[in-house]
Amino acid sequence: MLLYMAQRIGLAVCVCLAVSLLAFLLLNASGDVASAIAGEEATPAQLAAIRTELGLDRFWLIRYAEWLGNALRGDFGNSLFFKQPVADLIFYRLPNTLTLASLAALVMLCLAVPLGVLAALWPGSIVDRTALAIAVMGQAMPNFWFGLILIVVFSLMLGWAPASGSTTLGHFILPAIALGYYSTPPMMRLIRAGMIEALSSDYIRTARAKGVRTGKVIFKHALRNAVIPVVSLLAVQFGNMLGGSVVIETVFGIQGLGYLAWESISRMDLPVVQAILLIVAVFYIALVLLSDMVNSWLDPRIRIQ
Repeated sequence: MLLYMAQRIGLAVCVCLAVSLLAFLLLNASGDVASAIAGEEATPAQLAAIRTELGLDRFWLIRYAEWLGNALRGDFGNSLFFKQPVADLIFYRLPNTLTLASLAALVMLCLAVPLGVLAALWPGSIVDRTALAIAVMGQAMPNFWFGLILIVVFSLMLGWAPASGSTTLGHFILPAIALGYYSTPPMMRLIRAGMIEALSSDYIRTARAKGVRTGKVIFKHALRNAVIPVVSLLAVQFGNMLGGSVVIETVFGIQGLGYLAWESISRMDLPVVQAILLIVAVFYIALVLLSDMVNSWLDPRIRIQ
């Protein structure tokens, strides 16, 4: 187990370094930061002065090593637009994104698990088709459009939830539903496939032959074995929610990392964009690593490489 964990952690560190280097190169090749700061009327001398001040005239590898070293100490530099430390901006916005992603993951599980189990119990039936239709409908609708519909119905017409903001937990209800419903179909299909395979296994037939109650067979035996691949997908989906919440946060006016990324990209605020990319990537990789650890605990055969 320790050897398996060491291998996975080493691989995760290598992936983090590769992602940080790729993000640094792509962002620095996307445009001239000095021109974005100085404006179109700037003279070559002004542009050269800004590049020297920001260190943009140095070799890219030196700048990357310096940026990565500072980032490992929690120093991501200063925002070019907000004129404050990037770490402070992220520290203020990150809890909102984590809250949104956590609630959206809860909504996804509350929808996907019952729908997947019901579809697996009666495969090919009207129940199965209805469950699939309900799940797939969430992915067929653009999440920004579904979010606007939720605002119109549940905020403007019924007044059940606030339309925008991020000051209270109630502000996250509608965006969590929009984001979680959009992520439901792959989880539901995976649970359905795993349950169908588990219910047709020999140990399930043996349990039923011994007279074990149907509920115990479904939830203690079949669902427990079907949940192993779900752990990996849950980690991936949670990472997608962290990195893909830009649209939802913009629609609902949530001051999170996604909305901050949109603001920074539109203003060529590279220090902020680089920091957000690195942090989201580290979260994503850490979640996948955690899911590997959980799966290896649930099924020891995974440790055998």
